[in-house]
Amino acid sequence: MSRPPENSPPTWLYDGVCVLCSGGVRYALKHERDKAMRFVAIQSREGRELARAHGIDPDDPESFLFIENGVSLPKSDGVLALIRHLGGPARLLLMGQFLPRALRDWLYDRVARNRYRLFGRRASCEMPDPAQRRRFSLPEAS
Repeated sequence: MSRPPENSPPTWLYDGVCVLCSGGVRYALKHERDKAMRFVAIQSREGRELARAHGIDPDDPESFLFIENGVSLPKSDGVLALIRHLGGPARLLLMGQFLPRALRDWLYDRVARNRYRLFGRRASCEMPDPAQRRRFSLPEAS
């Protein structure tokens, strides 16, 4: 699978070992309005294929990717697209859409490059609640 079809649910390609990213996934699950989003860890087979198809190195991911209606949105555009699917206080971040993309992406890049140092890194992907498992693509257990 290289690209989700246009009619597939919104898909978030995330770094499954990143503490910040995993926290974002937990937040999204709690605040998602339509409960249809898919979560694909870049460490999974599907995640690695999606990453490569969108020009992201799966062994050194420095970009968030949100895929909606067949369109891939990286970096800050992807974050804003994801937030539009959420309720809760994160919606305040939508004010960022009024900043120039170059500035938003510059800020995004600073956080992305330093996310492990600032927030930490897990040894393996966090496992979702069994009720949510069908919405995830995670690495095979070794």
